[in-house]
Amino acid sequence: MRLYALAVYLFLYIPIGVIALFSFNAGRHAAQFSGFSLQWYGKTLANPFVVGAFKTSFTVAISSALLATLFGTLAAVALQGVRGRLRLLYDALVYVALMVPGIVIGIATLIALVTVFDTLNPFLATLTGPDNPFQLGLGKGSLIAAHGLFTMALVIIIVRARLQGMDRSLLEASADLGAPPMRSFLQITLPQIAPAVMAGFLLAFTFSFDDFIIAFFVAGSETTLPIYVFSSIRRGVTPEINVIGTLVMAASLISLITAQVIMRRRSH
Repeated sequence: MRLYALAVYLFLYIPIGVIALFSFNAGRHAAQFSGFSLQWYGKTLANPFVVGAFKTSFTVAISSALLATLFGTLAAVALQGVRGRLRLLYDALVYVALMVPGIVIGIATLIALVTVFDTLNPFLATLTGPDNPFQLGLGKGSLIAAHGLFTMALVIIIVRARLQGMDRSLLEASADLGAPPMRSFLQITLPQIAPAVMAGFLLAFTFSFDDFIIAFFVAGSETTLPIYVFSSIRRGVTPEINVIGTLVMAASLISLITAQVIMRRRSH
C-alpha cells in the first residue's frame, strides 16, 4: 500500500514539478531545457494581456468568495434549525451542487442568464430610452454570480461541519441569560466558526480563481487567466505558460495550506 500510494503521488506531482522546472528555462522552447533563467517571469509579468487576465480573475475570485462566504455561512447557520425530510432535501441539494459536472453547471447558468437578460433588457430599454439603452449582458457580473453560487455549497459544507462540533451548551446558557439570538450569534457562534468561515473563503477563492469550464460559458467578452492560458496553448506551449501555471499553482497551494492550518489550529 505504501508503494501504491507513492506511485499515485508521483503520478500526480511529477508533471507539476516539470512545469515548475521548465518555467525557469532560458530557452524559447517549453520542452527543451536550456539552463536556468528568470527571464520568462519578467516577460510574463510585463505582458499586459496576462496582467489584465490576472486582474479579472482576482476581482471575480474575491467578489464571488465574499458573496459565497456571506450567504453560505448564513445558510449553514439556518440549516442547523431544519429537521426531518426537509433537512435531507436541503443536504441533497447542497451536495448535488458539488457533484454535478462543471460543464453542466456552465451550460445551465448560461441558459438561465440569457433567459433573464432577454426578459429584462426590453423593459430596461424602455426606462433608459432608445438613444442610450441599458443592456444586461455576460461579463464580470455573470462570472461573479456563477462562481458565487457554485462555491457557496462548499462554504455551507465547511461551516456546517464546524457548527456540528460546536458546544451547544454555550448557546443555551446565552439564551437562559436573556441574550437575543443576534447577540448570541455575534458573541458566541461567530467566534467559534470564524476559522471555518475563513477556510471556506480561501477555498472559494481558489476554486473561483482556477475555474475554466464555468467561466468559459459565462465570461462573455471578459478574459480570465485560465481562459487566456487555454487560448495561448492553442498556438503552442511556451515557457510563459509554464510560468503562469507555476504562479497559479503556488497561489492555490498557499491558500489551501492556509485554510488547513487555520482549521487544525482551531480544532486543537
